[in-house]
Amino acid sequence: MPDFQFPIFNYQFPLFQGLSPSELMQMAGNTKFGFMKLPAGKVVFSEGDVCQQLFFLVSGSLLLTTRSADGGYSLTEHITAPWMMQPEALFGLQPRFSSTCTTATLCHFITLSKEEVARLTDEFLIIRLNLLNLLSTKMQRMSRQQWRSAPRSLAERFVRFVLDRSTHPAGSKQLNILMTRLADELGDSRLDVSRMLRQLQSQGLLQLHRGRISIPSLEKVITTSH
Repeated sequence: MPDFQFPIFNYQFPLFQGLSPSELMQMAGNTKFGFMKLPAGKVVFSEGDVCQQLFFLVSGSLLLTTRSADGGYSLTEHITAPWMMQPEALFGLQPRFSSTCTTATLCHFITLSKEEVARLTDEFLIIRLNLLNLLSTKMQRMSRQQWRSAPRSLAERFVRFVLDRSTHPAGSKQLNILMTRLADELGDSRLDVSRMLRQLQSQGLLQLHRGRISIPSLEKVITTSH
């Protein structure tokens, strides 16, 4: 038996917000939910895997790693519950996960197959609207990115680089990248990029390692660089 109750759906996950108590009970009684409990260090799904179900992280924390198209660098994010994982990967032209997800702690999940999601969106108008709102919001945010003002400094360009590649615009991030590659991505010299990063490190905003940049709190870096 799971260690959690179905009413968490009503306030933790936006896909189910707005359901009445009777609708929530109807959904819980007629829906084939899956339950997973994984210890730390287990892969939940890998980049390129076909997305056949939705994962709802109910408790615990995850490491979500996304690679560049050429595999030259990657960004790992620390994600904590509650979290619905990559709903945009469930349908569309390429229904595959774009990241690799690994448990950082003991995690509990609820899962819903693609067939069950399709049935629920057909039976419950509020779920259908919630899913459309989630996907539309993501697309609207992406479409506005190219119209933002250009960063005014190298530090702002670095923050923009990390932010644009993040699933969540806050929390702990680890950027695995060589300094020469980062300089190319930011359009500046390796020396200037190194100097900028050392300055951020002196302010306690990140830690530099060989081929790796650890950012404990992205929101603090965003606030400081603007």
